[in-house]
Amino acid sequence: MTRDASRVETFSDGVFAVVLTVMAVELLQNGPARDPGRELPDALVHAWPTYLAYVITFGIAGQIWLGHHNMWRYVVRVDQVLLMFNLLVLLFVAAIPFTADLLADNLRGSPTEQRLTAVLYLGTVLCESLFFNLSWWWARRHRLLHPALDPQLARAVSRRLVVRPLLYTFAFAFVFVDPILSLLLYLLLLVGLSLIRRPGDLPRSAGAGGTVSDRGR
Repeated sequence: MTRDASRVETFSDGVFAVVLTVMAVELLQNGPARDPGRELPDALVHAWPTYLAYVITFGIAGQIWLGHHNMWRYVVRVDQVLLMFNLLVLLFVAAIPFTADLLADNLRGSPTEQRLTAVLYLGTVLCESLFFNLSWWWARRHRLLHPALDPQLARAVSRRLVVRPLLYTFAFAFVFVDPILSLLLYLLLLVGLSLIRRPGDLPRSAGAGGTVSDRGR
């Protein structure tokens, strides 16, 4: 049986809020004030792995939230499988601060430590992206989307969602060459994905039986 999707959005937004809060707390705990015996400029430079991990993680979490918000505009019903897929997305989202903390602590470590922590971090992001795509695929296949959704818009959303794990896999491959280069590629991908125009919002007429089309482009 299908149910309304509003509770899923509310719960998911709460998880995103907690993740971003944890990231901010971690940044405070690793700030220059926690590094006694160093001058402020030296302490700031010394903490660059923490700042890099924070910026990339905040960007990734922000992109995931934007994608989640855009996708769930079109989902009007949920079933048990879609709920499970969404929980798996949130599972990996919630793990991002943990892997980011490991990454920040080990970017100055041995090559083996760098690669291992980068694999854990980037692998977490990649798994989230894969389950995100599965959520959209299931919603389309089982007609859980808005009944007036324009099929062309649905295909446009599908294409956009597929691009993200493909690009992330490309960046992930560079972990075995240079973990820091792989992270920088992720950062560039985040900037590029932010600049791509998204499919349009639901027009007001859709609630009255109108066609949900891509009017926001």
